[in-house]
Amino acid sequence: MSLYMFVAIIAIVCLLGFFNEKVTKLTYEISLMLFSVIIGAVILVSAAVLEGTDIGAVLKQAQFINIESFLMEGVLCFMLFAGSCHMKLRDFKTQARQVTVLSFVCTFLGACFYGAIFFGVSALLGLNLSLPVCLMFGSIVAPTDPIAATSILSKFGLPKNISFLIEGESLFNDGVGVALFVCFSGMATATSSGGFFSVMLKEIFGAILVGAVVTVLCFLLYHFTKSKTLRIFVSLLTVSLAYVICEQFDFSGAIASVICGILFSALRSKFSKNEESEAAQAFDSFWETLDSLLNSILYVMLGLSFVHILQTEHVIILSLIAIVANLIARAGSLSLSSLIIGKIPDGYDKLNFIKLLTWGGLRGGLCVALAMSTADMLPEQTYYIILGGTYAIVFFTTVVQGLTMPPVYRGISKSVSKHNNA
Repeated sequence: MSLYMFVAIIAIVCLLGFFNEKVTKLTYEISLMLFSVIIGAVILVSAAVLEGTDIGAVLKQAQFINIESFLMEGVLCFMLFAGSCHMKLRDFKTQARQVTVLSFVCTFLGACFYGAIFFGVSALLGLNLSLPVCLMFGSIVAPTDPIAATSILSKFGLPKNISFLIEGESLFNDGVGVALFVCFSGMATATSSGGFFSVMLKEIFGAILVGAVVTVLCFLLYHFTKSKTLRIFVSLLTVSLAYVICEQFDFSGAIASVICGILFSALRSKFSKNEESEAAQAFDSFWETLDSLLNSILYVMLGLSFVHILQTEHVIILSLIAIVANLIARAGSLSLSSLIIGKIPDGYDKLNFIKLLTWGGLRGGLCVALAMSTADMLPEQTYYIILGGTYAIVFFTTVVQGLTMPPVYRGISKSVSKHNNA
């Protein structure tokens, strides 16, 4: 990202944040995306009106933001570390089965269900999309987004254990989604990518090993230094080093970043109990601020680049199909996963649990980055269908589902209370 682009985006973040605080008072991340979409639409129209002029050329260039590069080659590891460095390892011990089923089984089923649905629809519409391409599309949109889950859903006062399940699923299902994407994209482009389980084992277990080893070694520096500034630098080194190593060996850098965050939190709790309150506060404040900054930039980038969907042929019908297929696939995968998930916490019955996680399954920048990475794999028309459908799902889940989550949650809570009192 150039300095000029950074200045423009951070200016939008500040102005929209101030406007939302004083006027609209929506959830912060939702307001950034919603109003950025409006700004993106204004830029699109202005570029068309001023086409052929210097200003028109600048506005046209502003429409194309490389989210894939920003996330995958930039800040994803820091976002994931910030979201996981305050999670407690003991919580995973009590809900390991539930998190595992949601992260692995539900994501796999969701990708397959979505791919099958979209394959059938594409045949009816004469789009001529192959089943592997549709399954690849399913793997792109199946994983829930950790950034959306931790920054949006955490503000709605969900019960602690249910909230942990949603966050845990979203943090760990990225590796499964990437493994599925590698397998299905290999099938779609007729290249060898290895079997799903071999790819997944390599992605996940390699990432766990790298994340654990790097964190333990770097934490020695953290533990024996008294400088609060150096401790923050060590945490930055930990997650970035683990991510870079994973990228070199084709492991999941996303999973490694989550492991670094959780293990770093566990080691701090065990070996740094006497950490000065000022140093601990500086560490927590730094990661909270960095997380907020990077999230804000990402949501503005998503909103501004949403105009890509307007370039897709049959944009409205394809967007509606993508959104409906996503909801059906999410509900279907949760329904089957609930059969083996075990006890659901906080007194939730399976039906209300499925309702909550279906509507709470938000998608974000990671899905768009994966969709963008197919540009060199697919014909241009197919690429824009996948990119447009992904944008539609991200926008709908973030803005529509995000905005309506409080009343949906209140309705489900009443149903849960009646069920428990019956």
